[in-house]
Amino acid sequence: MRSFSLLAAILIMASCSQSNYSKYAPVYEKVVLNEVPDYSNLDYWAAHPNKKNPSDSTPKNVMELKEVPKKAVDVFFVYPTSYLDKTMPAGWNASLNDVKINIYTDYSSILYQASVFNEVGKIYAPRYRQANINAYYPVTKEDTVKAIAAFDLAYADVKNAFEYYLKNNNNGRPIIIASHSQGSTHAIRLLKEYFDGKPLSKQLVAAYVVGMALNPATYTNLKACEKPNQTGCICAWRTYEQGYKDPFIAKEKFTSIVTNPLSWNNENTSVARTANEGSLLYNFNKLIPKVAGAINHDGVLWTPKPRFFGNVLIRTQNYHIADFNLYYSSIRDNVATRVLQYLEPNDLEKPMNSLH
Repeated sequence: MRSFSLLAAILIMASCSQSNYSKYAPVYEKVVLNEVPDYSNLDYWAAHPNKKNPSDSTPKNVMELKEVPKKAVDVFFVYPTSYLDKTMPAGWNASLNDVKINIYTDYSSILYQASVFNEVGKIYAPRYRQANINAYYPVTKEDTVKAIAAFDLAYADVKNAFEYYLKNNNNGRPIIIASHSQGSTHAIRLLKEYFDGKPLSKQLVAAYVVGMALNPATYTNLKACEKPNQTGCICAWRTYEQGYKDPFIAKEKFTSIVTNPLSWNNENTSVARTANEGSLLYNFNKLIPKVAGAINHDGVLWTPKPRFFGNVLIRTQNYHIADFNLYYSSIRDNVATRVLQYLEPNDLEKPMNSLH
């Protein structure tokens, strides 16, 4: 899991400028009263159906999914790392009182990622004491011990939030688990503990566990999604420029699950960018078509360099920051396809464009 400030600036960080910090800071200054999250308090949720939040937003040129029941399922979304200060001013785990981190979280991942689920689902995204970005790259044995402890603390918050949600909000409704980056580190554990071979698996529409390697051997019963309308399964991908091989992937002892986020079909693992109906770049209100393709390759997802005005400024070949952004419209459509199949299991598979 890595962060690339230049790509982030081009793709999604316009909403996190200093001017926006000044605009939103007064709203966030009373977000939390202490360091232990109390999930009965809406202030401890970045997104929740009972509070207005950035996940409620929709790009202006998104077409309504007319055939899909609105808010028919619940979406439990675990956001990625926004505690990026490597000096770790709060230690190995983020402070829930950090106004800048909360604003950054809400106007990056909650706006640009969680919002993809907002038409079909009620979105629950808990604030949690996330591990610092350094926890992914410990140097010493002591740092390794501290990093593991940091992830465990972060997961404990996510787990407590999920248990609170199950007890107080779910009421037997279908569930989508969605996550990115560090959020996926925790979602992988959550799926193992609560869904794999467990009664709750019957409520799982699908899981979108994005931006992290996912060993298919992690689970006994949960499987990778192989068809666009398959339910009770897992979608996962990590995005890189076509031809690039990150050195750390070569060290992995398994081949990660890779779901093609344009075809969603194991029989069609290479899709040209012309089939991509809409990516979200620096302007949330506008989806741009034909930006990125999708090619399954040895445990990762490849795309030719994304095409859009300003792409010459992109130097990185790791598109981690844009795993959701590049395929926003396709993800949104696929979520609807799976929800329809879950609610009406005898329906024939519907092509994604029939939902427009």
